[in-house]
Amino acid sequence: MGDLGDIFKAYDVRGIFPDTLDAATARAVGAAFARTVGGSGAVVAYDMRPSSPELATAFAEGVTGQGMDVVMAGLGSTDMLYFASGHLELPGAMFTASHNPAQYNGIKMCRSGAAPIGSDSGLEDIRRLAERGVPETDGARGSITERDLLTEYAEYLRSLVDLSGSRPLRVAVDAGNGMGGYTVPAVLGGERLGELPLTVDPLYFELDGTFPNHPANPLDYANLVDLQARVRETGADIGLAFDGDADRCFVVDERGEPVPPSAITALVAVQELAKDPGAAIIHNLITSTAVPEIVREHGGEPVRTRVGHSFIKATMAETGAIFGGEHSAHYYFRDFWRADTGMLAAMHVLRVLGADTRPLSEITAEYTRYAASGEINSEVEDQEGRTAAVELAFSDQAAKVDHLDGLTVITADGSWFNLRASNTEPLLRLNVEAPDTAAMAKLRDDVLAIVRA
Repeated sequence: MGDLGDIFKAYDVRGIFPDTLDAATARAVGAAFARTVGGSGAVVAYDMRPSSPELATAFAEGVTGQGMDVVMAGLGSTDMLYFASGHLELPGAMFTASHNPAQYNGIKMCRSGAAPIGSDSGLEDIRRLAERGVPETDGARGSITERDLLTEYAEYLRSLVDLSGSRPLRVAVDAGNGMGGYTVPAVLGGERLGELPLTVDPLYFELDGTFPNHPANPLDYANLVDLQARVRETGADIGLAFDGDADRCFVVDERGEPVPPSAITALVAVQELAKDPGAAIIHNLITSTAVPEIVREHGGEPVRTRVGHSFIKATMAETGAIFGGEHSAHYYFRDFWRADTGMLAAMHVLRVLGADTRPLSEITAEYTRYAASGEINSEVEDQEGRTAAVELAFSDQAAKVDHLDGLTVITADGSWFNLRASNTEPLLRLNVEAPDTAAMAKLRDDVLAIVRA
């Protein structure tokens, strides 16, 4: 199979179809996955990308060639795959490249119960086995059984957050031609599970992995423009934007203004702490300082971790945390097998909004305390060199420096920045926060001048 190092990332597989990720590679990874996780079966799902069915089928062939059965869940969001893994108690694989452009695809893998597989928890073993090649079993091949899990997924989410008592809400949803167009009608619509007091206004619900309207990456605010316009035009109470595999959800308030994911993290954390006072809440090192402050104010224990779902899930398991949130709008729930689900986070926000007479902007203002830059990407050839130059330049100003994930510098006034290399692209990612907009802008510009020199 050759060197697969370019497509195996820190916590998933990501490549260009068919140049670096084709059916043969998927088949080899499937066989290696089966050998690594063991057991009698696995569940596989895929997104709406044109290459996804072919790759998922090849992966399943690799798994069955090791004597394991496969439950083929077909079309689904990544959080639906995690539900399937937990609900069926099977290891799983999701074929998606999330928010990446159409030519990309990838594989997110987990053990039974949606337990993460990352570079330090099995992914490297899978890579090595796939490169060497895994011979098929001498015994009987496994079987492939198709199973539609969409309704069971929707029922489970509704059992966790009851929206039936909400005041009537108009909810604009931009699925970006991604899997939100498949899951939102099942969870928030009334076709299968009964009506909710929600009017869902759909935008780009047609499944199309070529993304004809805009990239399915709401982390880039340029891709929120259509949703913002729809909210303002229709007087919607809230707007929701999902990424390609619908495991992330971004929120827009009634004015059409984006709500920072850190504010959503704090809001949901308060809801979860009401159910389990004193529980631990995970936040990655790029979330706002407001998050640990608010968690402590509500009696919780904030736990800081590095970026990435496999790291956060592992920390949740170690600490027994009830909830975790990331700056990138990944939200993790103990009640959802510690897995990330943007849909469940959105439902928490809808429940809070539906029980309050105030508009969303007033509600979320309580959870927004500082000025943040958002994530700023710079294409840099010498990532290590530029990071070292930034650290040296700020050595006199830094009150604290750490390297938990990239470089984090905290200054005397509480301002901070984090500079880290992307796990999937040749980029340096910068996040900055300060007490006010002017201080944030100066710190941001000072760092970028060095990064882009």
